[in-house]
Amino acid sequence: MGYRRIHGELLALGIKVAASTVWEILQTVGIDPAPQRASTTWAAFLRSQAEAIIAADFLETVTLTGTRLYVLAVIEHASRRVRILGATAHPTAAWIIQAARNLAMERWIQSCRHELLDRTLIWNQGHLLHSLREYGRHYNTHRPHHGIANARPLSPLPQPITDPAAIPHLRIRRHDRPGGLLHEYEHAA
Repeated sequence: MGYRRIHGELLALGIKVAASTVWEILQTVGIDPAPQRASTTWAAFLRSQAEAIIAADFLETVTLTGTRLYVLAVIEHASRRVRILGATAHPTAAWIIQAARNLAMERWIQSCRHELLDRTLIWNQGHLLHSLREYGRHYNTHRPHHGIANARPLSPLPQPITDPAAIPHLRIRRHDRPGGLLHEYEHAA
């Protein structure tokens, strides 16, 4: 787990520290706070972020009947996979937003596959639905989302703990979901 993920988990517990502080602590105890990111070159940064970088653009074409059509496409930096999001004669803001939403759903599906389905042996439909419900709950209420400042879609970040002396006395509990694949941290009662 990288220092930014740890930073997100701490925020969810109400512990407001800078991401750089988490990085320094990990470095002090000899844990590489950002595996495979020792280089500060632009090329190294792009390689480390490649899974999350996409480029989007329109291409224009004219049909045999003279109709001008616009195609919205994205390319994933890491895999060079191209995704055609749609084609229309009149690209409106609403049309582009819906195409982007469709792509975002595809991103969720990719996360679901990577974090759950690729690591789980599914017995039957009931087990599949249970696993997906658990993952959906985790995704919406606990999992830090870097795109929204480590918040959760359905759970706001708690108020930060303002008294540093209280932090050593916190009791944190880890809750594993399904079968230990996903870890959630919360204050113990």
